[in-house]
Amino acid sequence: MKDWWNEDVPSFVVVGRVNAGKSATLATLLEVDDDEILRVSPTPGETTGVQPLPVVYDDEEWIRFFDTPGFQQPVEAMREIERLAAGGTPGPEAVRRFVDECGDRFPDEVRLLAPVAKGAGILYVVDPCKPLRDSFLAEIEILRWSGRPRLALLNPQGGETGHEEAWRERLGTAFNLVRTFDAHAARYEERRKLLKSLLQVEERHAGHIERVLEAMEAEWGQRREDAAEAIVDFLEQSLTLRTTDALDERDLGVPARRERKQAALAEEYFGKLAKLESRCLGRLLTIYRHHLLEPDVDPRRHRGLDLATEETWRKWGLNRWQLTAAGAVAGGAAGAVFDLGVGVHSLGAGTIIGALGGGTAAFFKGGQLPELKVKLGGGLKLKGGDGRSLVVGPPASPNFAWVLLDSMLLRYRGILARAHGRRDEARLDPGGDESIVRQLPGDQRSLLQKWFTSCLKGSPDRGREPEVFATLVALLEEVDG
Repeated sequence: MKDWWNEDVPSFVVVGRVNAGKSATLATLLEVDDDEILRVSPTPGETTGVQPLPVVYDDEEWIRFFDTPGFQQPVEAMREIERLAAGGTPGPEAVRRFVDECGDRFPDEVRLLAPVAKGAGILYVVDPCKPLRDSFLAEIEILRWSGRPRLALLNPQGGETGHEEAWRERLGTAFNLVRTFDAHAARYEERRKLLKSLLQVEERHAGHIERVLEAMEAEWGQRREDAAEAIVDFLEQSLTLRTTDALDERDLGVPARRERKQAALAEEYFGKLAKLESRCLGRLLTIYRHHLLEPDVDPRRHRGLDLATEETWRKWGLNRWQLTAAGAVAGGAAGAVFDLGVGVHSLGAGTIIGALGGGTAAFFKGGQLPELKVKLGGGLKLKGGDGRSLVVGPPASPNFAWVLLDSMLLRYRGILARAHGRRDEARLDPGGDESIVRQLPGDQRSLLQKWFTSCLKGSPDRGREPEVFATLVALLEEVDG
């Protein structure tokens, strides 16, 4: 393997038993959910060689990790290293001799110990749900003999954790540090803490590790800003969205023809809304390096948030009193607010009665289009002096913009909670019972409401956009916390 070792780059080899979660740990730590780059599988023996995984910022490598095959014959390898020590206490030299001389009999152990013999630090991954057997004790001894900086990671794979104290006690005698790291649940803060732990076991390369931590923090902040920009774009495009069709004399004179056009425009409107949502979620998934998560947006199926149910309006968006206050400050019509919470079909005289599945996608039960009402000046309306244009959108509910924002924030939270070490495909589901936007301070709600109102009128207030952006960045930071 060409250029697999670099003396100037701090390196850490991830070792442990087959299927202990070594690859999953690296996948979560380095945010890799692509099996083409790093294979994570419950099938034993998926990692058959040493795979270097560099950490690069600004085109410069700062840390290198090695994914390795698991121990296969730890007890026998321990005895061979003791033999190579010629009756003395085994140490780094005996481990190096083992790597140089025993590749034929112990190919897996030699491969995983080769970076250690070169000088790599050790991340030893164990499952504390398993009992501490002789084979694990042999692994611990071999790693202790290496003399390299050693960090043990307890990575629970499921099941009872009654063995954890025994693991901690034994590991504490042989490792510089013992930490818990759940590769299937760890979020940004846990990843940062793990990298920070390396400073405690590897002081020689402290400058490199500190530089990585600084770059990681800066990059995470930039990602948050990119996510806020994506959500602001989504909200503006959704609130200004309209679908329009011309009406001729026959449409005006034959109600059935006009109703067919209304139904077609409604389907077009919700389809475009679903595409806007899917595009925003795609941007967020790209920002946070997820390939297996999929936007849960399908205008023909009921998934996620459903605007046809009273429960949605009760759980997400602002409550009626918050809407009243925000609308009053923004100069909105507060009277419409009190239609909320008294039944789906009482959301306002001009409301489009129907559903949005997958957060904002239309859901047509049994193939039926949602019922629509015509109202001059809101919802579905006639437009133009000659009355020859039909316009659909947006729904007249004053909570519409807030529900859109809440649904996107809930999916954002789901993206952050998804560890890259997981390999099960999943869809983004809003989930949860608590609204995020209801926790906003009153001044932030008022600011957003004013901007929402300008978007709904078709003229987004560009002067307020910097404040709106800053508010969204702060809100995303709270969600991250």
